[in-house]
Amino acid sequence: MPIKIFNKKLSVPMNRKNLISLLSLLYLSISAFAQHSALEGRWDITINKDGQVLPSWMEVRRSGDRGYMGRFVSSTGSARPIAKVNINGNAFRFNIPPQWEKGDSELQVEGILSDNTIKGSVSYPDGTSARWEGTRAPALRSDKTPQWGKPITLFNGNDLAGWHTSAGTNQWVIESGVLKSPKKGTNLITDQSYSDFKLHIEFRIPKNGNSGVYLRGRYETQIADSKGLEPWDDQFGGIYGFLEPIIMVAKDAGEWQMFDITLVGRVVTVVANGITVVSNQVIPGVTGGALDSNEGEPGPLMLQGDHEPVEFRNIVITPAK
Repeated sequence: MPIKIFNKKLSVPMNRKNLISLLSLLYLSISAFAQHSALEGRWDITINKDGQVLPSWMEVRRSGDRGYMGRFVSSTGSARPIAKVNINGNAFRFNIPPQWEKGDSELQVEGILSDNTIKGSVSYPDGTSARWEGTRAPALRSDKTPQWGKPITLFNGNDLAGWHTSAGTNQWVIESGVLKSPKKGTNLITDQSYSDFKLHIEFRIPKNGNSGVYLRGRYETQIADSKGLEPWDDQFGGIYGFLEPIIMVAKDAGEWQMFDITLVGRVVTVVANGITVVSNQVIPGVTGGALDSNEGEPGPLMLQGDHEPVEFRNIVITPAK
């Protein structure tokens, strides 16, 4: 008798042998798809290279019925597209062009999936390699409206109490109540960590200046001399490599500017110079230069000081209760 599968009638003699064969075929197809699709999603990765622990991130998603594609964030730079993720059982691999890495060959990533963890190796364009491990990134969703606590002044204009620098010589100075990084050097990090918060911060950069504010030490809101440029995700007000501002509102270099940023879970709103440029958008993962890839944990505020000179003032955070 005719049977109906996936809304189509198949006229197949339904003796016991044919039924078992058909069900076996369906089971094998579904099992194969489930095995491959287990890699789909977002992954927080930690690379171990030459004694350094380097945060990284990967996204894998199905591309029609032709296979898988994705995005990858190395320890530096922005999210790069993966044209094809090659999957064979629990093993996978892909290549992407170099960005800030030295060398001309492609960056190659290989890995193995086991339950909800992945591990593997990365080969860099300069011929070096490293091992890495990863876990599935948390969704960080909440159905509760945050209740805000009292505002906390993070920089009082007098000293750097409550802050510390990353490795290297501290180039940060305070002059007339302004926090300055007069030259390329270390990043500045709060001693305290935060989950959900609202942040007000004012800053000033010179011509062709470039800096950033890392939310929870993982998501960079880009500071750049971008007036008159297209509002790309690597320009003023964007979440570096992921979210582009809807409009470019950067002022002239040398003028004081400001961000008012709200971060709840992964959902971010960026108000730049009084205009909302990113509204309730989901940050997919960590950006290049992050402190770590532990997205499920609170994290500090980090001011980027390893690029051009930058100045900050009036830094106030309001944590959720």
